[in-house]
Amino acid sequence: MSFYTSLNGMKNAQTSLGVISHNIANSETFGFKRSRTEFSELVAGSALSNPRMIQGIGASVKSITQNFSLGPVEQTGSALDLAITGDGFFTTRSAIDGSTLYTRAGSFTLSGAGNIVDSSGNRLQLFPVDANGQITGNTLSDANLPTQNAAGAEFVGVTIDEVGVVSASYADGSTDPVGAVALATFISPTGLKKVGQANWEGTGLSGAATYGAAGSGAYGSLLSGSLERSNVDIAEELVGLITAQRNFQANAKAIDTATQISQTVINLRS
Repeated sequence: MSFYTSLNGMKNAQTSLGVISHNIANSETFGFKRSRTEFSELVAGSALSNPRMIQGIGASVKSITQNFSLGPVEQTGSALDLAITGDGFFTTRSAIDGSTLYTRAGSFTLSGAGNIVDSSGNRLQLFPVDANGQITGNTLSDANLPTQNAAGAEFVGVTIDEVGVVSASYADGSTDPVGAVALATFISPTGLKKVGQANWEGTGLSGAATYGAAGSGAYGSLLSGSLERSNVDIAEELVGLITAQRNFQANAKAIDTATQISQTVINLRS
């Protein structure tokens, strides 16, 4: 029994080491959210067991829980670098299969087609707006900046304000609102599924996305010219790394001790 109890402990410590290593590896990844490993106790007993004699049989990994606390904000000066001050997520459309992705990494650029995209080519989603920048509907569409305005003037730049209104500037001095950045929130963000590149997908555990504009409710305002860094605390992760290593060593020592006891019993002579 003690062999398998300690073996499970070693496997759990190894899982914890893997999670911590992943956190440390992504300490410089914009929009990354750290995870922690949670364990639960295992016991063996029945309805007829004496509750004072029920024996524990180790632990198992209960969950690997994501931490969505806000990371440090770094100023970059680029108009298309965006940071969210609240709980919202940027909504993007996958360039590969058209699926909807959510991210906190706001490093966007302009594509050759005039779309606002992330480093993987996923297209930022906007709400439609009128000429005054007021949202006119909740249908999401790709952020696309026309290369010319109605007067034929060439595109020269883009700005995004704190409520997410994207405005294109043209050579004749005019500015045209293109749309408003659509932010998403979830009733249970820890249920979101990681898909890499600091992107998540909605699941049944996270609940359906609720969309809204920046500057309202829990969505948070936008900071143009800034990026949210990883929320990994290196000092905290290193302490966790040492703890997980000691846990692994202690379980290994328990197996070694159980082996010695078994060997002693086997060597007993009458």
